[in-house]
Parts: sequence; C-alpha cells; structure tokens
Amino acid sequence: MPTVLNTSAYKFVPLHDTSALRERVLAQAQALNLKGTVLIAEEGINLFLAGDATAVRQFFAQLQQDLRFADVQPKESWSDSQPFKKLLVKVKREIIRMDHPTIQPDFSRDDGRAPAVDAHTLKRWLDAGHDDTGRPVVTLDTRNAFEVDHGTFEGAIDWRITKFTEFPQALADHKEALEGKTVVSFCTGGIRCEKAAILMREAGIDNVYQLEGGILKYFETTDGAHYRGDCFVFDERRTLAADLSVASQAVPD
Repeated sequence: MPTVLNTSAYKFVPLHDTSALRERVLAQAQALNLKGTVLIAEEGINLFLAGDATAVRQFFAQLQQDLRFADVQPKESWSDSQPFKKLLVKVKREIIRMDHPTIQPDFSRDDGRAPAVDAHTLKRWLDAGHDDTGRPVVTLDTRNAFEVDHGTFEGAIDWRITKFTEFPQALADHKEALEGKTVVSFCTGGIRCEKAAILMREAGIDNVYQLEGGILKYFETTDGAHYRGDCFVFDERRTLAADLSVASQAVPD
C-alpha cells in the first residue's frame, strides 16, 4: 500500500509578509521532513508537498492556524516513493505567472474569483451535453500543449499554448468561438483557471466557469468519465491515472 501522501493546494489572498511567511513555512516543512515546492507571492500561496501522511497533515493544520489560510483544503494522492528531490520555498512575483497584472483573484472578497462548478456538476453536464439551462457546454484546457498531450477531456478546446503567459493572446485570437456556449475552463489543480476564467469574463464572455480543484479533484471525486488519458504532474511521478495512481504510459515525443 502506498505510504507517501502527495498534496497540492493554493489560495489567492493578499499577503504583505511574504519574506516572513517564507521563513515560517520553510521551517515547519523542514521540521516535518517534507519535500516539494511552495511559492509565495503578494497574490497568495501555491503548495506541492509530500511526505509521511501524519507529517503532511500536521503541516496543513499549522498552516490553517493562520486565518488567511484557514480554509485551505489540499488535494491528496498517494505514491510508493517520495516524488520530490528536495524542498523549495520561494518568494515570487506571481504564484502562477500570467504577466497580466490587472487579473488579481482574491478569495477574501465575495467577487474575487470567477464562478466555479464542482466535479459532479461538470460530469452531469457532460453526460447531458449541456448545462442546466440547455446551453451547449465546452471544456477549455488552459494547460500547456505538452501537458494536454498526456490526456484531456473529450473534445476539449486546446489552443496549443507553450506557456501560460500566452493564454491572453490565445483568448484574443479565439474569443468568437466561445460565444453562445457555457465554457468550463480547467487545468491540473485549478490555479491557472482562477486567472483564465476572470480574464475571459473581463473579455465579455458571460457564461464562463472554472472547474473547482481542476483535473485532480475531478479524478478524486468522480470516476474520471469524459477524460481520456492521464494527467501530467510536475514531479517525478510524471502522470496520474484517473484513480490517482501513477500511470505507466510513456511520455509522448
């Protein structure tokens, strides 16, 4: 039975103590022998951590004592070995780089993020082929092309971007194709769609949602229906199957 707990979590919330927070998070993770990557910016925090299950959960319990992170709920999966080589805790300009400074999600405000749909709602819509109002539903993959090549939702729109900073221009080039549809944007864990969905709404596309928790939460809470292939992750596991086990497929050329 796998013994290493892998977690990912993020939250967009204004942070004005990034350097002090980095030192605290680094010390707590080191004390618990965790490995992975934590990015901290004035816009929020993004975490990928793995280790002994008790230690990982103790870390998040400590993090949640900070009221800014009280509602952070990590997505979980398991592996036989540690998927990270070391622990990195960095202060960055953005926790997910878009180079579009006007797009600033903020979970501390009621209007600080675009509307989201949970995994079960998306599955139900895809089963039916439309949303609850009868409007056609399309899924939009906001990930990089090499990630999409490992797997994606059936019929997902894929603009073949090579980095997330290309997404705003891709939207400008393809905006008309989204009009009149309900668009559900998705990515690995949800963080890219926090910005992508806001950008699309600001561009005048009304019926835009983000998939809450991304592909990983969809795998965790559904049977993976309507998804084909595996999900690329940025650690030594490389790809995960719909049951969140390490996939055995070869990396595409």
